[in-house]
Amino acid sequence: MRSAIVLGGGMVGVGTALHLQSRGWSVALVDRREPGRETSYGNAGIIQSEAVRPYAMPYDIAGVLDIALARTNDVHYSLPALPYHVKPLLQYWWNSFPARHEVLTRTYAQLISRAAPEHEPLITAAGAGNLVRRDGFRVLHRNQAQFDKEAKEAEAVGKAFGVKFKLLSAAELAKVEPGLNESGIGGLHWQEPWTVSDPGSLVTSYADLFVKRGGKLLVGDATTLAQQGSGWAVTTSEGRIEAEAVVVALGPWSPEFLKRFGMDIPMVRKRGYHRHYSGGAPLDLPLRDAAFGYLMNPMARGVRITTGAELSSPDAELTPVQLGKAEAAARQLIDLGKPVEPEPWLGTRPCMPDMLPVVGQAARHKGLWLHFGHGHQGFTLGPATGRILAELMSGESPSVDVAACAPARFGA
Repeated sequence: MRSAIVLGGGMVGVGTALHLQSRGWSVALVDRREPGRETSYGNAGIIQSEAVRPYAMPYDIAGVLDIALARTNDVHYSLPALPYHVKPLLQYWWNSFPARHEVLTRTYAQLISRAAPEHEPLITAAGAGNLVRRDGFRVLHRNQAQFDKEAKEAEAVGKAFGVKFKLLSAAELAKVEPGLNESGIGGLHWQEPWTVSDPGSLVTSYADLFVKRGGKLLVGDATTLAQQGSGWAVTTSEGRIEAEAVVVALGPWSPEFLKRFGMDIPMVRKRGYHRHYSGGAPLDLPLRDAAFGYLMNPMARGVRITTGAELSSPDAELTPVQLGKAEAAARQLIDLGKPVEPEPWLGTRPCMPDMLPVVGQAARHKGLWLHFGHGHQGFTLGPATGRILAELMSGESPSVDVAACAPARFGA
């Protein structure tokens, strides 16, 4: 029986472990914490079937100035931290230009198309259907030009990829979301995404399924990873374990971790915040406030507000500027209630400069496989790219051509 160690217990790592297991591999899933407690816990809680185009930066001067002059709440940055981000951020910006972005979309859209179909059997097998709703999410607009632009983009992706949506007048939005105090000038309803009431619990349920099927879930220190003969070994709470292959699925920590193996992989690390609020008015479906760059999702712990991207140094203290602006904007729309947590949650989204995840084997290290860099969509894509990586590791033809996602593009 072939054996593998998967480092990282988020949605990406758990998805990989399950697909390797289904192909007859003996798998140990190793993390410093229980599954689903890091980035996979803190996301917006949406399996985004509508996100067929990777999230791009503004490439025009006006859009760049909006960020530079803090005229938008989508991005917040710390000026002293910009040198840390500048190289990968410039690459990200270059890849956001339409011609290049369209090339990247060809691969990205195929991955997104596999997201829900790969989650479905896991949700069923894990008995996690109570966590998932399949009615999409809505967007509220306050600015007509911004609304017209998103409507045009929605029509384009609907025509190209068959994504379903519905435009809503202010009156229609108010009718379907009666808890709102105001409904802007209207919005749209992305009809096919799935929403999750507790993202961390969904990851945990998948991990429990992995254990039920015979997998080993271990607490361990990824930094102890070393080549052992023709394979790999890592130290865990149950001692040192060995396997012929190892998968690095450590999200935003992956590039720094891989430096010990001579790899220098660029990454844009976007910090993000969330906080729950309870005791306010009900919200039917998740609602994105386009003008203020945040999303509200009714979850098990209350309405979760999730912010856009913050560019700061890795060890910077909490600076929840975006969350403060988002909360103020949300309170205009709805009775939000009181914060549940004493402090906001902070996490980091691992975004590659070309917006595509890293999926494949490291060129100079036999048995070392890389699986990270999903940006805003790790929760969405973990099982889908987990299948593809398991197919590659098992010598099968991948269900999606992921040549563009190979580590070799970064010299790894």
